[in-house]
Amino acid sequence: MRIIIINGPNLNLLGRREPGIYGSATMEDYLEKLYLKYPEVKFDYYQSNVEGELVNKIHEVGFTYDGIVINAGAYTHTSIAIADAVKGVDTPCIEVHISNVAKREDFRHITYLGPVCVGTIAGFGMDSYRLGVEALLNIQTQ
Repeated sequence: MRIIIINGPNLNLLGRREPGIYGSATMEDYLEKLYLKYPEVKFDYYQSNVEGELVNKIHEVGFTYDGIVINAGAYTHTSIAIADAVKGVDTPCIEVHISNVAKREDFRHITYLGPVCVGTIAGFGMDSYRLGVEALLNIQTQ
């Protein structure tokens, strides 16, 4: 099984950015935990602050990978291009958020990705990524 985790803008700052909201763990630290927990899964990771690069990556992996876990960051609430990219590929996609976006600013309540993803997981800190992986594993065994 091959899964890619795709992170959008400002998520390269995990561990330093607003630790009260996003925690103090880096993505690299959390990925190590995922690798150990799921040795049967081949993980790839990609992060970009650039919308078009995220679209390109979804196109690149969207017909060959078994799953995409995506945290598009602020682009979740603004990017029709990323939503169209997800809608245009075959690979199942799970939208994740570290924080509970429903408890945050009103503009964060809008998601262009939710309607084109298999599901959305939010509010469980970095563990949202693991829950996204679990959802993809469950889809593959159905």
